[in-house]
Amino acid sequence: MTGRFGPPRGSEGAPGDEPPPEDGSPPGTGPGRSRRSRLFAHLSLGARSVAGQVFALQAVLVLVLITAAATALFFQARYDSQRDARNRSLAAAEAFAHAPGLPAALESADPTAELQPLAEGARRASGVDFIAVMTTDGIRYTDSRPELIGHRATGDLSRAVAGQPFTETFEGKPSDVVRAVVPVRDSTGAVVGLVATGIEVANVGDGVEGQLPLLLGAATAALLLGTGGAFLVSRRLRRQTRGLGEAEMTRMNEHHEAVLHAVREGVLIIDAEGRLLLANDEARRLLDLPADAELRHVGELGLDPPTAALLASGRAATDEVHRAGDRLLAVNVRPTKPYGGRPTGTVTTLRDSTELAALSGRAAVARDRLQLLYDAGVRIGTTLDVVRTAEELSEVAVPRFADFVTVELLEPVLRGEEPGGGTHTEMRRAAICGIRAESPLQPVGDVIRFVVPTAPMATALDAGRAVLAANLNSAVGWRAQDRDGTRVALDYGLHSLISVPLQARGVVLGMANFWRADTPEPFDEEDLSFAEELAARAAVSIDNARRFTREHAVAVTLQRSLLPRVLPDLSAVDVAFRYLPAKAGVGGDWFDVIPLAGARVALVVGDVVGHGVHAAATMGRLRTAVHNFSTLDMPPDELLGHLDELIDRIDQDESSADEGAGDGESAGVTGATCLYAVYDPVSGHCAMASAGHPGPALVRPDGRVEYPELPIGLPLGVGGMPFEAVELRLPEASRLVLFTDGLLEDRDRDFDTGLALLTEALSRSDRSPDQACSDVLASLLFPAPSDDIALLIADTRRLPADRIAEWEVLPDPSDVSRVRRAGSAQLTEWGLGEVTFTAELILSELITNAIRYGTPPIRVRLLRDRTLICEISDGSSTSPHLRYAATTDEGGRGLFLVAQYAERWGTRYTDRGKVIWAELPLAGGAEPAPPAVVDLEALEDLAW
Repeated sequence: MTGRFGPPRGSEGAPGDEPPPEDGSPPGTGPGRSRRSRLFAHLSLGARSVAGQVFALQAVLVLVLITAAATALFFQARYDSQRDARNRSLAAAEAFAHAPGLPAALESADPTAELQPLAEGARRASGVDFIAVMTTDGIRYTDSRPELIGHRATGDLSRAVAGQPFTETFEGKPSDVVRAVVPVRDSTGAVVGLVATGIEVANVGDGVEGQLPLLLGAATAALLLGTGGAFLVSRRLRRQTRGLGEAEMTRMNEHHEAVLHAVREGVLIIDAEGRLLLANDEARRLLDLPADAELRHVGELGLDPPTAALLASGRAATDEVHRAGDRLLAVNVRPTKPYGGRPTGTVTTLRDSTELAALSGRAAVARDRLQLLYDAGVRIGTTLDVVRTAEELSEVAVPRFADFVTVELLEPVLRGEEPGGGTHTEMRRAAICGIRAESPLQPVGDVIRFVVPTAPMATALDAGRAVLAANLNSAVGWRAQDRDGTRVALDYGLHSLISVPLQARGVVLGMANFWRADTPEPFDEEDLSFAEELAARAAVSIDNARRFTREHAVAVTLQRSLLPRVLPDLSAVDVAFRYLPAKAGVGGDWFDVIPLAGARVALVVGDVVGHGVHAAATMGRLRTAVHNFSTLDMPPDELLGHLDELIDRIDQDESSADEGAGDGESAGVTGATCLYAVYDPVSGHCAMASAGHPGPALVRPDGRVEYPELPIGLPLGVGGMPFEAVELRLPEASRLVLFTDGLLEDRDRDFDTGLALLTEALSRSDRSPDQACSDVLASLLFPAPSDDIALLIADTRRLPADRIAEWEVLPDPSDVSRVRRAGSAQLTEWGLGEVTFTAELILSELITNAIRYGTPPIRVRLLRDRTLICEISDGSSTSPHLRYAATTDEGGRGLFLVAQYAERWGTRYTDRGKVIWAELPLAGGAEPAPPAVVDLEALEDLAW
């Protein structure tokens, strides 16, 4: 069989088979012979191949499409040209009809003479073929053809006369035109004339015909490109089909069908709509498909619902096990690649895995157990609470491992103490959890006794490992322990038990019992190791919680011993406080109220970073240091500066000690803040300074809450920057509120939100300090605060003016007597005659020494508070010192006498000098007996 234009397809065309050339030259040597042979071979190959048939079809389709496109473009161009002519005509007519002066020209004696030049100029400028100005009857005043002037225009002009512009394709004399007619209106809006413009249809056609070469050229180019594209597609298809014809492709399809139906794995091809396109013989056998299954929806094939849902969903799957009758099939689903813009379908393979079912079940159980152990590691021990940890153990095992779980702990463990060794026969139930709320087991809080050695619980404790009682009906020891209770439990349905001791570091902490009731399968030997692993993890968490409980108790005890238990009763302030340690661990917050000389009082709050015993101990050291520094009567900023230096020295010393010890754990102060305020009830002034601590709240007598601007210095121990103090004048009956940041902020609330709540809680002015503390905690307290809370509320008072007496002292020893007599008179007026002698003695001594060793100005002030306070101030910063005078010394006994007669005495420095003060009791009972004869005048000559 020969080809259409050459040798048979597949033949190489031997030279001996070729006819000789007409010019007598040898075969295959004529000019262009090789090129023509290859071309004919390609054409022959393409004519019978699928690629050739596709090329012919595409070429015809391209020719038809291009012809249709060219025709459509021609008519579209004609339509566009006519539409453009209409738009241009209408625009020209509208422009001319609205030209200024046109109505007046129409009313003139000779409208043609005035309008004809204007119309011709407008026509040439706009590019239209004519512009005619007419009367409402259609009589032309102007026209591009002068012979038509004075003649009536043809056509229906009624719409324009009625005031409506319009366009039309007009067929008439002298030629067909695309015409637009627009009315001309005068100033009153009446139509006084018409303007008609137009373009002749012949001119429009000329424009379209001018585009024909371009359209034909574009069509020719598109034809060439389309034919070339079809050729390229056909060549690529010929390469992909390897030049196969219909017969060869049929044989290949038969081969593929044979292979597809011979494999021992089911194959399904499903389209995007869920219809079955192909199913091989194995798939029909595994799924028991009907003969007409193809092209039906998978939901109509009678498959198992989960299997049908998977096949219809189109989602990918790997070795999912589905049931098909009595078989278990491993199903794999993969999407097909999109082709020709069609939505993707899926190819599904099925494999009979019935024999692997048992193995898969065991693997699933093992996987679930591993997941349960992982969940136990995450869920057990989330809090450092012993009882809560026991509850978490019971909750994580129900219902995935047991139907009921009970946990018993030793009494010392519940208290956070170290459990003792030996045999444990009593424990307290700490947790119970089950699939139902009611159960026959003893409730939480009951004491559980193990009195029968053969009971599973006692055996597990004795052996130190888990014990299985697979059938509780035959567990004689368990039934003997409590015959009535065990009968109720058996009637309830409990039938299997595993008892596991909770051990950590080789010490028994308690017992965990796993029970089954509703689950029909009893526990087996494989469950023992899992129960031991679960209990071991829980035991470590319980031991950690126990140790934390012990440390927490120690820290709380230490902290409470270091904090003030009772605040001093002072005239300057009425104070109430609240202190709450954090639930997660005791921190280092503290507060204090320290009496100072001159009826003043110091209010202190502070916060040490961290929790635990170390933070509590650090807090105690700082509080002691503040007490010691306050006795020196320093200003707040200087006191914080000395405290900062002290902490820096402590850190350096302890860091050196830690490096020498090599334990890698520093016991230094990791950070601390402090707010120190001093209130003077005589002047009403309050001086305060802060070392990284939030400032106080000031509640004025009318209930307004303010937060004074206070320079917040660096925290203590940072060093390098001085502290800054501010002084406020407080109105009488003001309230100062000092607090730590744990009151305001937490994980779920920021500082500003807490400050707003505090302001609202303090706005009530009719509450006592103690009631105000309760209001603040009720508004701001967290259910489980993560930080300590210290709150100190002080209502300020002023010392009445009638309890204050002051005198200026001249720098002359003779003025001492005057001041002493004035002081004696004031004491008599106050009803303090019993202490008059002692007060005169102290005043004489202190005033004399101020005159002798001090500098002016010298002032004396008596304050009647809970004690009598004598203050002598001068402008010198020289500090007196108490000493023993020798028998040969002429002076040096003055301060000794003051110390003997006064309850307390001391010196405080001011900005411009010092104040020496002494306090005397208001009653004279404790006063030492005076000498038989005391010469007060002689005492004035005694030296310091």
